[in-house]
Amino acid sequence: MALQCTPHIAIDEAELEETFIRASGPGGQNVNKLSTAVQLRFDVRRSGSLPDAVAVRLMRLAGRRLTSEGILVITAQRFRTQERNRADARERLAELVAEAAVPPTPRRATRPTLASKKRRLDSKAKRGATKRLRGGGLTD
Repeated sequence: MALQCTPHIAIDEAELEETFIRASGPGGQNVNKLSTAVQLRFDVRRSGSLPDAVAVRLMRLAGRRLTSEGILVITAQRFRTQERNRADARERLAELVAEAAVPPTPRRATRPTLASKKRRLDSKAKRGATKRLRGGGLTD
């Protein structure tokens, strides 16, 4: 079974490592007894499931969630049950990979229109005239 991120990208289950930790927040007495929070680890650098370009974009997107070794760590503790937190962590990983899979659109250089140049120069002239009318009475 694999985690389907996009129609073309699926992460193999063997590449995901889950550890269960104690969650903070709501849960009553269960918080002190059960390990319901999930820490999902995914090695982005060594993953065979991701194309290189997607892996590079994913590492940039991950930010503080990425370790110095290139491992993406997602902690899910939003829910009270282990199953829902596990599903939440996997869903968040899939969303992150799907976002990284979209290549950025290249910026195309454009030139300002003649009308926009004229508007800019008109506003500069008006501003200059306003400043010329101010003060003017103080000279040495």
